Amino acid sequence: MANGLIGRKLGMTRVFTDDGTVIPVTVIQAGPCRVVQVKPHAVQLGFGAKTEARTSKAELGHARAATLDQAPHILRDFGPGSQSYKPGDTVTVGIFEPGELVKVTGTSKGRGFQGLVHRYGAGGGPATHGNTRHRKPGSISPGTDPSRVIKGKRLPGHMGAARHTELGLRVVKIDAERNLLFVRGAVPGARQGILLVNKQSGRSRHA
Repeated sequence: MANGLIGRKLGMTRVFTDDGTVIPVTVIQAGPCRVVQVKPHAVQLGFGAKTEARTSKAELGHARAATLDQAPHILRDFGPGSQSYKPGDTVTVGIFEPGELVKVTGTSKGRGFQGLVHRYGAGGGPATHGNTRHRKPGSISPGTDPSRVIKGKRLPGHMGAARHTELGLRVVKIDAERNLLFVRGAVPGARQGILLVNKQSGRSRHA
C-alpha cells in the first residue's frame, strides 16, 4: 500500500486528552487522493483537480488513462508500490493510525531578502551610541590568504520559500469523514500550502 498522502495545511488548533492534557496540533486535509499510475516500486497519487484551461493535452491523457475526468492539481509518487492498487482507486486517511509517526514535507514561508541577524540569528555589532554596525556582518573572510569569501559563508540573502521536511510528528487524531489528519506540532508552510505526509519507519531525532 502507499505509505503517504498529498494534503493541504488548514491551520493549527489544540486537542484535549481524557486527563485534560492540551496537545497542540496541525490540521491537515489529507486526501482523498486518486491513484493515477501504479509503478513497480511506487504509486503515483493525484490531489485536487486542474481547470480545463490550465490542463495540457498530455496531462489530460495521463488522467483519462486512469479513468479520471480531470487532471490532478498535484502529482507525487509514494513508495513502496503495491499490486493491490489499480488506476482510479482512491486512497484516504485510513492508511494512517493514531499514535504512529509521520514526516511532513512542505514549502516554508517566504521571507524575501533578509539580513544576517534575521536570517541566521547573528548577534550583530555593538549597540553603543554612535555605532553604525548594529546589524552588519562584519569581517567575512581572511585578507591575503585565501583572498576570497569561503563557500557557504552565512551572509544576507533570500530567506524561506524552501522545501523542508519535519520529522517525528505523531498522529493524534483522524477524522475519516472529513479527511482530516491531526498531527502533533507544527509543519512547514503557510495555511492552504501543499504538504506530503509520509509514514516514518523507526525513531527520528525528534521522537
